[in-house]
Amino acid sequence: MFYWLIKSEPTAYSFAQLVSDKTTAWTGIRSYAARNHLRAMKAGDLALFYHSNTDKAVVGIAKVIRAHYPDPTDEGDWSAVDLAPVKPLGVPVTLGAMREHQKLTNMVLFKEGRLSVSPVTAAEWKAILAAGKTKP
Repeated sequence: MFYWLIKSEPTAYSFAQLVSDKTTAWTGIRSYAARNHLRAMKAGDLALFYHSNTDKAVVGIAKVIRAHYPDPTDEGDWSAVDLAPVKPLGVPVTLGAMREHQKLTNMVLFKEGRLSVSPVTAAEWKAILAAGKTKP
């Protein structure tokens, strides 16, 4: 199993909306690096759901329920995956808190901040869940 971080503006698509919808196709990714990360996702992988722009915090956990397939919203060489909610974090883990956490200093989130999909190491995953008061 691998871990990921996926970003969405909460005004466009929030974790609460994913919970309400029960599943969603994660489409519309138009970055080659993020697309390659989508293509590496496998069913069963877990993802931190990060609200970008306004909240700037990890707020929940999602699960990949369908590995990558051609993005139906575009005829180009883009990919999508299907996600389902797992659970919200006990408390949101803000970008500021992540920046200050010693175990998170090397996150791809900080090195390539514009990526909407990025890998997360097992150690980073555990640190964020602990900060979010959430059991794996």
